[in-house]
Amino acid sequence: MTASGAKAAVEWLVSVAPDPDACRWEWERNPLGVALLPAGRRWDVLILPSELGYPTFDVLTRLVGRPGPVLADFGDARMGFFVPPGTVARWVGTGVRGAGGGTWIVVPYPGRVTGGVRWLIPPDGSGTLTDPALLELAMHEAAAQLAREGTE
Repeated sequence: MTASGAKAAVEWLVSVAPDPDACRWEWERNPLGVALLPAGRRWDVLILPSELGYPTFDVLTRLVGRPGPVLADFGDARMGFFVPPGTVARWVGTGVRGAGGGTWIVVPYPGRVTGGVRWLIPPDGSGTLTDPALLELAMHEAAAQLAREGTE
């Protein structure tokens, strides 16, 4: 990620923070390199278990090349796909958690390696998010692929 790309990503992320300067300070001072940001303002996050998340990620990146931001947590147990705000309130699905209005997510500084959560696809600062319908299609394709592999 270029310095200008990281700056644009940081500005996009901190735009949702109640105190953007405090958020920047937290990223600089927190030994884990993370800050808490509210979901539901510019984005929601759909959280998939990694068993489904990684195959979904593979399908999604084949479909669109570069979807919206995607996080993976420490130990790769879960993946978070950034989707438009309001998606979580309308999402119906088993095994998928959501962070929408009234919730907070742990967000690493774009372009830096941290000890916990990391970006698989960092934000680019443009506001690009993953289309929920496309994400759902990718999830179905990934689930079907996993089912086929399980019967072979």
